[in-house]
Amino acid sequence: MAFIKNIPTNELPDKELVNLYRTSRNMEVLAVLFQRYMDLLYGVCLKYLKQPESAKDAVMQIFEELVAKLPKHEVDNFKSWLYTLAKNYCLMQLRTPKNLKTTEFNPDSMQLEEEMHLNGIQLKEENLQKLERCLETLSTEQKKTVELFYLQNKCYKEIAGETGIEWNKVRSFIQNGRRNLKICMEKGVELEMKNVK
Repeated sequence: MAFIKNIPTNELPDKELVNLYRTSRNMEVLAVLFQRYMDLLYGVCLKYLKQPESAKDAVMQIFEELVAKLPKHEVDNFKSWLYTLAKNYCLMQLRTPKNLKTTEFNPDSMQLEEEMHLNGIQLKEENLQKLERCLETLSTEQKKTVELFYLQNKCYKEIAGETGIEWNKVRSFIQNGRRNLKICMEKGVELEMKNVK
């Protein structure tokens, strides 16, 4: 894609360029890093937005987001982090009012939809209650790290700093806690199925 040109090439690995940008805020460093994955970004944006011009605009907007977001995040794998950033950006664009599709109002289906909506709310509430019960079954460390990671959106490094638990152990507690929560939630579903029979 040739709509950004004349950016000097650089052989440094992504991680070093990320660190260099975070410390220097040098836009040329960021441009080198960005140019490496511009084709990937364009492909992702085109996949979601379907229009070449919209995809090009999105790539430029993502570059602007990158300027602000990269210094705020611990990024170990720049390529996958950038891919996620691009995907989320495109999904947000698709959710904006101008992109939302409207359907014709049908009053006959109103009662049914209302019931489904109430059932959905009730199901969500039941799942939240199950999740709360399952959280209580975790070890203290697993519960604390899972809550900080998923409910407070903290990264491993922030959790390690806040709790005094080593980074590797934080990761292990979160992974094991997530697995144990899944097992607990699935057991709850199995018990419900037995009670229904």
